[in-house]
Amino acid sequence: MDYVIRKMKKRDMKQVQDVATTSWNATYEGIIPLDVQERFLRAVYSKRNLKRRLRNTVFFVAEVNQRIVGFANYIHVPESGRIELAAIYIYPTYQGGGIGTAFLKAGINEFGVQELYLNVEKNNQIGMNFYRAKGFKNIDEYDDYLDGHALKTVRMVLRVGEK
Repeated sequence: MDYVIRKMKKRDMKQVQDVATTSWNATYEGIIPLDVQERFLRAVYSKRNLKRRLRNTVFFVAEVNQRIVGFANYIHVPESGRIELAAIYIYPTYQGGGIGTAFLKAGINEFGVQELYLNVEKNNQIGMNFYRAKGFKNIDEYDDYLDGHALKTVRMVLRVGEK
């Protein structure tokens, strides 16, 4: 599959919102109630919040035939100096084609980091399997809440160059 990884632009927002909704619904079905997902998506992926994230974070998109099929969002946390992978979502039909790996490489190259951190829902088997396959290691587990819904969150780190 041919794809292009590039930085997100304002004109991409509508397609990014669609990827977020479609992939969240597929990923969290049976894990997070649909009404909780919808409230989260409306807030976090609103035009206003996407514009803010575009200004303050690094946001990559993947295109196939000039259509956005996935995105990844990285945050530099100044207090700790850490780089966080805040989100990586790809349409289910495009998963497994190398786009997720390309997003990781793009983030690592962008920041030149030796460590990359993320949080993932423990029951998100697609995410957990992907991150483990890429070398991420668990460093913590804790209970978290999304709009009153209990989640089991796993904190992971990738130490670049380490197997």
